[in-house]
Amino acid sequence: MPAADTLAPAGDDLDIMRSAALEAGRIAMRYADRGDTKAWDKTPGHPVTQADLAVNAFLEKTLRAARPDYGWLSEETVDDSSRLAKQRIWVVDPIDGTRAFMRGDPNWCIGVAVVEDGAAVAGVVVAPQFEEVFFAYRGGGAFLNDQRIESSGQREEPGSRLIAARGLIEHPSWREPWPKVVTPEDKPNATLYRLALVASGRWDGALALWRKSDWDLAAGAVLVEEAGGAISTHRGEAYRFNRRVPAQHSLVAAGKALHPLLVRRTKAVRLPDPQGSAAASGT
Repeated sequence: MPAADTLAPAGDDLDIMRSAALEAGRIAMRYADRGDTKAWDKTPGHPVTQADLAVNAFLEKTLRAARPDYGWLSEETVDDSSRLAKQRIWVVDPIDGTRAFMRGDPNWCIGVAVVEDGAAVAGVVVAPQFEEVFFAYRGGGAFLNDQRIESSGQREEPGSRLIAARGLIEHPSWREPWPKVVTPEDKPNATLYRLALVASGRWDGALALWRKSDWDLAAGAVLVEEAGGAISTHRGEAYRFNRRVPAQHSLVAAGKALHPLLVRRTKAVRLPDPQGSAAASGT
C-alpha cells in the first residue's frame, strides 16, 4: 500500500476519470443509437446488456492502466477481495439505469469514483443523452459542465421536492404521516443520476429505504457533499465504502438543512445490515 504522501491529488485522478467517462459515454451511445442491444438477466430481476459490458471493459482497461496500484470495484466485474488491502480503489457503475437504457429512456448515466480509506474523494457522473457531465473532488467543489453547482437550501419538509417512491411516502405505517411533498411522476431509474440532481439543486432530496451498492452511491456522494449537501444512511450513519460487502443500509441525500429532518423521520425504520450478511455467512 503506498504511503498517503505518495498518492496523486484527487484532482489529478479526476482528470483521468472525466476523460475515461466521456469516452465510455460515447461507447454506450453507439449501442443506444442502434437500439438493438442484446440483454439478459445476470441474476433474476437484474438485467445486463452488451453495452454495460463494453463500457465496463473499456473503463477497467483505461483506469487500471492509469493507476495500477488502485483496487477495482465494479457492478459488472466479479468482485476481488484484494481491493480490501488498497488505500484507494476505483468504484464504477458502467451504466446506472440499465432498464432505462434498454427502453430508450434517457435517464441513465455512467459513474466513476475514487474511494480512499473508505471515503469517496472524487466522482464523475456522465449522462450522455442529456449532454451532462457532473464532477467533484474533495475540497474542490462540485460542477455541471464546468459550472459550479449547489444543493438546495430547502429548510423544511412541507413542500420539499423529493426523489422518492410515492408509495413510500404515502405508506400507512408511518407513525408520523408525511406532510405534503412533491415526488417525481416517473422516478429516474439511476440512483447516481438522482444524486446528481440533488447536488445541482434541481431536487431537494433523494430517499431510498433499501440496500444500495457502493457503485450506486460513491460518485454521487462526493457530488452531493461538495455541492454543500449531506448524504448518509437513513440512520444518519456516514458511508464507509470498500468493505467486505460493498453495500450500504439505505440512502438519504439532501441539502444540509433538510437532511437531518429526513433522518429524524426515517431513522426508526428497521432494515437489514448488509455487513451482517457477511458475518452470518462467515465471510
